Amino acid sequence: MFGLKTDWSLDVLPRYFTLEDYEGGEARWCPGCGDHAVLAAVQRICRDEQLAPEKTVCVSGIGCSSRFPHYMKTYGFHGLHGRALPVACGIKARRPDLTVWVATGDGDCCSIGAGHWIHAIRYNMDMVVMLFDNNIYGLTKKQTSPTSQPGLSTNTHPRGAWLPPLNPTSATLGFTNASFVAQTADWNPAHLHATLDAAYKHKGLSFVRIMQRCPQYTAKVFESAQQDPSLVLLLNHENGIQIDPAVERIFPNQLTHDPADLPEALRIANREDVIPIGLFFHDPNRPIYESFTTEGMAMTVEEKMDALDRELNRFAI
Repeated sequence: MFGLKTDWSLDVLPRYFTLEDYEGGEARWCPGCGDHAVLAAVQRICRDEQLAPEKTVCVSGIGCSSRFPHYMKTYGFHGLHGRALPVACGIKARRPDLTVWVATGDGDCCSIGAGHWIHAIRYNMDMVVMLFDNNIYGLTKKQTSPTSQPGLSTNTHPRGAWLPPLNPTSATLGFTNASFVAQTADWNPAHLHATLDAAYKHKGLSFVRIMQRCPQYTAKVFESAQQDPSLVLLLNHENGIQIDPAVERIFPNQLTHDPADLPEALRIANREDVIPIGLFFHDPNRPIYESFTTEGMAMTVEEKMDALDRELNRFAI
């Protein structure tokens, strides 16, 4: 057959990804840890959206939640403490074609990484940022975090945390150029999945605070709300998080909230009598920084060298 003029055709079957295509190493979080629910939700979304694993990146800093990239069979970057967001922004700046998920904790994001948190929200680059908020430094064995409740006994405050906790949701709503801010809970997998799915479909930075149980150190923090749904306030709206009516009926306390209303979102986020879950704010028209950072990426090497020479020649004497 060699040398003959023969037309060959090969039908390439479309790729179909199953959950196994996203399951990395065995998750070694404690039994009962809320991180398992988040991992399962993200894997399901990747499967449902048929995201190519080689086009998906999971980025994290340091902490229990930050082991997330090890458990996803995608590209991953396990960064330094508090540095998940600048790494993720760097990836998105030069590879806008990749889907980026960021896993960070209440200490990793809201303490050492607080400066990066503010600017990442302002950059509004297209990624999903998941804040795993368990009110404690879990990986380093029970130190007070920025979201620890007053009176919580920890290794750094044995007689109880002194300061009022930082509210990551209301803080994010106050940052310039926030475009998607939501809150959910790991003990309601249906709402968790629906929230992360909406976050993925938003074009821009989606910030999702996840109330996450730590069975080892803060088992009691969300126990009341988990056992009594009346302590949770479900936000609903035609432009909000859409969940099955059967799940919606679980919550006796509900509030119709338009996610375009930023002042009302701030008011709800600061409520302390209930735990609000749902979409607080959404503005798809906010500027997205990678639309600027990707300028010139299509230039050839020759074009880049010519541009560099022209710029340097400006300083010739």
